[in-house]
Amino acid sequence: MNLEQLRRAGVSDRRTRRLCGPGGPWRRLHPGVVLLRNTTPTRQHLLHAALVRYGPGVVITGADALQAHGVKCPAEDEIRLLVPDHCRVVACEGVSLARTARLPDPVEVDGLPFAPPARATLDLARSAPDRALIRQLLTLPLYWGLCDRQELLAELEAGPQRGTAVVRKVLRDLDEGPIQAHGLAAQVLDLVPLPPPSWDQTICDRRGRRIGEADAWWDEFGLAWQYRCNPGLGGGFSHLALAATGIVLVRCTVRQLRQVPREVAQELARAFGEASRTPRPKVRAVPQTLVGDAA
Repeated sequence: MNLEQLRRAGVSDRRTRRLCGPGGPWRRLHPGVVLLRNTTPTRQHLLHAALVRYGPGVVITGADALQAHGVKCPAEDEIRLLVPDHCRVVACEGVSLARTARLPDPVEVDGLPFAPPARATLDLARSAPDRALIRQLLTLPLYWGLCDRQELLAELEAGPQRGTAVVRKVLRDLDEGPIQAHGLAAQVLDLVPLPPPSWDQTICDRRGRRIGEADAWWDEFGLAWQYRCNPGLGGGFSHLALAATGIVLVRCTVRQLRQVPREVAQELARAFGEASRTPRPKVRAVPQTLVGDAA
């Protein structure tokens, strides 16, 4: 809440200062912005507070925007805000301001205005300290199916060119085909009423030995889906292992995800029905990054 709202509610500035003081029930988040409780603010509290502080017309970008679009990426310490270039406001602690003449049309999520995926990604990538991190950031919206490389290139061309040479080089060299597979798979799942899977899992037997890799895995039912495999290859799942464990496996290619998504969705639905009618295999799934660390 800002001070003006509190005044309209009959709370004087003096009383507000007392309630926000040591041991008081409220907490001041920014000058003129008060949280009506004295607990550690959540990220949502901080986002709302930043918008209250800087008023309408600002847009949240960076990692917070990507997370709002469903991307799993690490949070930043600071909240990144895009503000109109005519504004002459001063950044508060925990907030980074970027003035721009190209304020994007925001995408509203839970009542908050976020930059579109391509813009949020490039706002992050432009400030990344090295090529490896830039590449990692640029793959995020592709992996989650939020945009394609051409959209990123168009956004990059439309923005300021200074300091973008490395971003431009990495983006032009990026092979989006394998990266986009996850986003295409997520679009296939939108066509069929299945529960959400776990992604990128290594399936092991009861003794911890690898059986195969699943791009998507429904643990309760023992259903594995591989969509990055080459035709005729099992990605580690041998016929013997499948027969011994009872895992139900669906295989397809990235080309099939792109060209015949409905047929792939129908096959997944059929396999899910088969898996739900049989006992769960005696296997366990481990995220592939964790398996690699353990090895």
